[in-house]
Amino acid sequence: MPLNFEKIKNNKEILTYIKYSDKVFEAIGYKEHGQQHAVRTAQRAGYILEQLGYSKRLQELAKISGFMHDIGTIVAKRDHAQSGAVIALNVLKNFHLEDEKYNSDSFEIFGAIGSHEDKNLEPPTAIAAAVVLGDKTDVNYKRLRFEGQIFQDTHSKVIASCEDSQIEVSKENKEIILKLTIDTDICSIMDYFEIFTSRTIFCCKAANVLGCTFSLYINGDKFL
Repeated sequence: MPLNFEKIKNNKEILTYIKYSDKVFEAIGYKEHGQQHAVRTAQRAGYILEQLGYSKRLQELAKISGFMHDIGTIVAKRDHAQSGAVIALNVLKNFHLEDEKYNSDSFEIFGAIGSHEDKNLEPPTAIAAAVVLGDKTDVNYKRLRFEGQIFQDTHSKVIASCEDSQIEVSKENKEIILKLTIDTDICSIMDYFEIFTSRTIFCCKAANVLGCTFSLYINGDKFL
């Protein structure tokens, strides 16, 4: 039985994992990684594959993977991608027919979640690449948890400065574009790159898997 994003998104067990995973991030002082981030990652991952002409099935699996990608943090932030992959595989078997404990869809999701923090490698599949791009481009001030968090560290300052974050895809030009609007009174462009260089490189690797280049615009200027 094909997995369905709408059913996954509204499943109480999965929502509980996401809720308590976010509590771990909150306890260690990190920005929001709850249901809002899960939905944005899912939407972006699905949108990227849709714009590039991938099948409806792969779009659906990318959205499911994106929605569930951080559930492993309920165990710990360290190695949460691998923990999350195992949790997801166990949860997803409940969505299959009784005589079908797992199927290929489950393992596609398993791999995408498990590899979404492997910054030294290219993502292994198109689904995994879409999840990386959906996750790593979700930069927005709304993810801060409280007003004073801006002063906590440089990472939080960068997040606070980002007023808007948009993804665009050009199938014709084989280009995936991230457009950011940053308040430079809060954070300089150099501060942004100090914090986000590694994830920008990871996005380049992910775009390459999809046969595209990755471009970055900040306040209308092209930096990559």
